[in-house]
Amino acid sequence: MSKEAEPKYFNRELSWLAFNRRVLNLCTEPTFPVLEQMRFLSIVSSNLDEFFEIRVAGLEQQLESGVLDVGFDGLGPREQLRRISVITSAMTADEYACWTDSLIPALRKNRIFFKTPRECTAAEKEWLKKYFEDDVYPALTPLAVDPAHPFPHLRNKGLYVLLSIADTKVKRAPSDIAIIPVPPILSRVIRIESKNPDETHLVYLSDTIKHYAERLFPGYKVRNSAIFRITRNSDLYIDEEETENLLQTIENELHNRRKGAAVRLEIEDCVSDSALKTLVDALDIDESFIYRIPASPLNLARLAVAYDMIDRPDLKFPPYRPYLPDVFKNCADYFAVIRQKDRLLHHPYESFSPVEEFISKAAKDPDVLAIKLTLYRTSQGSPIVKALKEAATNGKQVTVLVELKARFDEENNIQWARELEERGVHVVYGIVGFKTHCKTCLIVRRESGGTLRRYIHLGTGNYNSKTAKIYTDLSFFSAREDLSGEVANLFNTLTGKVSEPKFEKLMVAPFCFHSKFLELVRRETENARAGKKARIIIKVNSVVEQSSIDALYEASQAGVKIDMIVRGICALVPGVKGMSENITVKSIVGVYLEHSRIYYFENGGDPVVYAGSGDIMTRNMFKRIECLFPIEDPDIKERIVGDILPAMLRDNQFSNILHPNGAYYKTEDMKNSEQFSCQRYFMCKE
Repeated sequence: MSKEAEPKYFNRELSWLAFNRRVLNLCTEPTFPVLEQMRFLSIVSSNLDEFFEIRVAGLEQQLESGVLDVGFDGLGPREQLRRISVITSAMTADEYACWTDSLIPALRKNRIFFKTPRECTAAEKEWLKKYFEDDVYPALTPLAVDPAHPFPHLRNKGLYVLLSIADTKVKRAPSDIAIIPVPPILSRVIRIESKNPDETHLVYLSDTIKHYAERLFPGYKVRNSAIFRITRNSDLYIDEEETENLLQTIENELHNRRKGAAVRLEIEDCVSDSALKTLVDALDIDESFIYRIPASPLNLARLAVAYDMIDRPDLKFPPYRPYLPDVFKNCADYFAVIRQKDRLLHHPYESFSPVEEFISKAAKDPDVLAIKLTLYRTSQGSPIVKALKEAATNGKQVTVLVELKARFDEENNIQWARELEERGVHVVYGIVGFKTHCKTCLIVRRESGGTLRRYIHLGTGNYNSKTAKIYTDLSFFSAREDLSGEVANLFNTLTGKVSEPKFEKLMVAPFCFHSKFLELVRRETENARAGKKARIIIKVNSVVEQSSIDALYEASQAGVKIDMIVRGICALVPGVKGMSENITVKSIVGVYLEHSRIYYFENGGDPVVYAGSGDIMTRNMFKRIECLFPIEDPDIKERIVGDILPAMLRDNQFSNILHPNGAYYKTEDMKNSEQFSCQRYFMCKE
């Protein structure tokens, strides 16, 4: 039998699931403390939630709409859904096997006990009963389901207890259905008071409500009970061209999101067949996406709550204090430091505080006339938002482009937009039809002598001090006129009307990112054919855009060596003879989330390096405002080319190689070499 030919492209959704599998592998990583393994298990579950809310929901919509087009990977929506069902069922089973067979025993060895109410001691049961009566029972609302009580609407990702109850006064009474919503305001994990301070005893709120459920139905007996949750379609549907008030429209759409169609049901496997049928009929859900869960908790993402509750620093990663470069230590004049030369920070290894200080000092500086900034995601209590408000109060012209459609951060961003407007900030929402994803800041300052100078910060990550501690990103500062002038042009494009903006230095989507990327790849192709030095190194989150992949295939066939570090989705198939034999794809999934984007082109011995916000995806190249900036300062370029990229390529501890069959695993060379983690290298180096 002939060997089945390798595909030319991998499917996006299946590639993402392979990424989440790599995250799941960290839950048994022997060098990770047990509570960190548990935290990564919560991340796997949270990732799957979003995958169903957006990606699976989108495929089901395609089917319902009769859109059965096959993608460039050769798979239509029906076949994708079939494969997703198989893979996610296996992944869910492996999640719970990891939890029950590996993590729970390891936690017990460290005197941390997750229990059901039935497993509690007599004293613990007494404590739990009182806790239920005092702190839980008053917040519960039992919902009967009968002709007088129609089936209730169930919240997206809400937790519920499904009950089969029967009247105790009627012999052989038929079972009725009832539902108890688990109040979202209450902590999903309860810590039981223990006489032994060295032990931690935890019970899930949902298990506790289920255990005492009969208290809510006097005169009825509970015949069967099972905890469940549903995942709904959570994408937004907005026609911006028909929308006069985008802020109000998105607020209304967020309300509708909570009522989206059900795409997944997770329910305890102890549920009765009749109760499950009633639930499934009410939800009208595809049976392929019903998951019968064998153990508590039903939602493993809630283990993140337990992680925060358990005060055991010996079972967590040691606190890491990022390095503050000398040039920013006790720095009184950030503007002088940036005027001197371009500056680069590598987060989270280097502190994010200079970014916050840069904007904070600008807010206070009487010589600063204007601040412009794009806000895609930020953190609660953000020092940057505070500084922008202060700047406006101080009479500066402050313009903030708030991206209202930053997925799952829409409500936060609406809040920021309103708060900023109240303080006199000019808030805009970008270009109709495009999501603004670039990370850019422009400060206009009057220098001594009266001349105006522009200072810029460009990044690969968000203006978010929280994620700056867990995402790997680059921050770039400059006062060069050629770059700052183009950033000013970018802001004018975002806030005004420019039909065809021109950029010479920057690669800006949707205007020139795609075309310039293809130009750079094709130049390497021509250099290789001419016998010149040719090489490409790309470090991104995702690779999906077909014409870009085809250009990389062509470069490989011309002899260009291409090393790709792709954290997540990769539709490109590497290592196929005659197509991509000169391309390797590595995925690094470690302690920190790899988020920076770096593009390196050998250029015949005069390397060209870019960094920025854009991945090689259709949405990044054509449907978003992205900004990639050139690295031209010799010291910074040497740091990226001579240190950062080589360390990532050398990594063999938390990285795996993508093979032509779609599987990720280590090569024999990686297994046999001394273990090296680029993330740990950067932590120690800085």
